[in-house]
Amino acid sequence: MKTFYTFLFLTFTTISFSQSMEAQAFPKMDASPLDLAIARADRNAPPMARVIYSRPSKKGRVIFGELVPFDKVWRTGANEATELTLYKPMMLGNSTLQPGSYTLYTIPGKEVWTVIINSDTNAWGAYSYKKEKDVARIAVPARETVAPTESLSMVFRPDTDGTTLMIGWDSTYIEIPFKSL
Repeated sequence: MKTFYTFLFLTFTTISFSQSMEAQAFPKMDASPLDLAIARADRNAPPMARVIYSRPSKKGRVIFGELVPFDKVWRTGANEATELTLYKPMMLGNSTLQPGSYTLYTIPGKEVWTVIINSDTNAWGAYSYKKEKDVARIAVPARETVAPTESLSMVFRPDTDGTTLMIGWDSTYIEIPFKSL
């Protein structure tokens, strides 16, 4: 009988231990991890804007013109389309954008990119992109970086009259000027 209870105890312990080991298993890191950038006038100011995006890596590939085709709508990242949230009314070119969440798409070109702010949110990739949902478009020059950037990167640069979203990858970057109202 003692052997039976010992066997039962060991079986129960083994099952409990294996279940706790499974509970500690986390998935591998995404190949294009999620990141965000927040725009503030200064460190203690409330946010003006936020962008959430996935960061694909170059991994020796030719990015613009091959992996990301020229003259086609791009999700501006990987996985889900890039999400832009504005916390106050802002101008992009001649368009007024109200506070809220939007999808940020781009159409990369060799010399000029089209930046698109679209009202259709929670999109995966650019597969469901609908031009009729665009709320603003602006053309910005494609610029050459001083050094290549391995992973897609976004950062807001504070300006006296708003903020500029800088997007860079490989040897290219663009600047998207948002003006405060």
